[in-house]
Amino acid sequence: MSSFSQSSVSSQNSRGTKKKWFLEEDVTLVACIVDLYNVGIYNANTGFKVDYLNKLERMLEKVLPHAMLKAKYNLESRIRTLKNDWAIIYHMLS
Repeated sequence: MSSFSQSSVSSQNSRGTKKKWFLEEDVTLVACIVDLYNVGIYNANTGFKVDYLNKLERMLEKVLPHAMLKAKYNLESRIRTLKNDWAIIYHMLS
């Protein structure tokens, strides 16, 4: 019976875990996005250019070296979540 519980725990661990974002990481992420926008190199008519996530990852790595945030999974997902959350607040205020 103990082998069953060990195998179920290992299968749960192999699926991965969801990243928990801390306030400091959110603040730093938004600050870096604003910096990218203000510099203007990665701006496009519809938002940011293609390579902005990689640049954002490098910027965050300098400020938060132990966070280990990856562009494709962590940053892309968090930016999408922040857009959805702030869109709701924006529509409520307007």
